[in-house]
Amino acid sequence: MPTMHRTSQPFTNGAHSGISPSNETLKEEHEVAVLGAPPSQAPVTTTVINIRSETSVPDHIVWSLFNTIFMNFCCLGFVAFAYSVKSRDRKMVGDVTGAQSYASTAKCLNICALVLSLVLITVFIVIFATGSVMIFQGVSQAIKVHGGEQ
Repeated sequence: MPTMHRTSQPFTNGAHSGISPSNETLKEEHEVAVLGAPPSQAPVTTTVINIRSETSVPDHIVWSLFNTIFMNFCCLGFVAFAYSVKSRDRKMVGDVTGAQSYASTAKCLNICALVLSLVLITVFIVIFATGSVMIFQGVSQAIKVHGGEQ
């Protein structure tokens, strides 16, 4: 099994040869590329792949759709859904800043729609419950009053 040894050649400093060190390196690389070096002495080429660390931008589209269908107080759910779609479109184009802006607006609108709808539902339940109790009391008093006349 033959072993491969790299022979080291003395590197001449650019100051002695009149050529700057970076030019000397480029000259050597050019000579290797043009003349072709044996595989054992060929320079190793590397490829660098830059992977963008994508910031996950939530577009809140499911929440907006839920609010549009069930909690659409003053059409806030629908407007939030529109902003969520805009956020998703910006994310697909690669505009992270625009996507975050639209997503933030959609989130605020979703919160407002949810809170206002829950308050409105609670108020209706309270009014319905107190109204039902008052009607029940009025009917029972009417029965007592009319029941005593007979």
